[in-house]
Amino acid sequence: MNDTPIHPFRSYFEDLKIGDSLLTHRRTVGEADIVAFGGISGDYFYMHFDEIAAKDSQFGKRIAHGYFVLSAAAGLFVSPAPGPVLANYGLDALRFIKPVGIGDTIRARLTAKRKTDRNRKDDKGVGQGVVAWDVEVTNQHGELVASYDILTLVAKRS
Repeated sequence: MNDTPIHPFRSYFEDLKIGDSLLTHRRTVGEADIVAFGGISGDYFYMHFDEIAAKDSQFGKRIAHGYFVLSAAAGLFVSPAPGPVLANYGLDALRFIKPVGIGDTIRARLTAKRKTDRNRKDDKGVGQGVVAWDVEVTNQHGELVASYDILTLVAKRS
């Protein structure tokens, strides 16, 4: 693992090295996050909204949606300006390991693990590759809460 001084999403396909990594800043999950995500997604599962039923569950409390944790992690590691990373291409091996509750604080580590040259060019003549990034989302205790590979389309130098 090599923490890079430049955000890995700012690097072209040729410049990325396996092991290039970024440890994000932190985000504390609040009740408003759960309520807003439920409203947007339509997911009103009792574990997210019913205090009494959630207290009687295996987790003993209300928890955030797994897909909220995934989305919040993306918000932590994206670099929003246009650049070499063009788009998400997919997710592999997604696992929600440990629940995230109200008041928990998460952060993500993004590490380049595989590069695949697509051997084709877009309509502007720019080549692309696919980069598989290992993503580990941890809580304030350093415990793994989610793990997955995110695939991104990354431009080559023209």
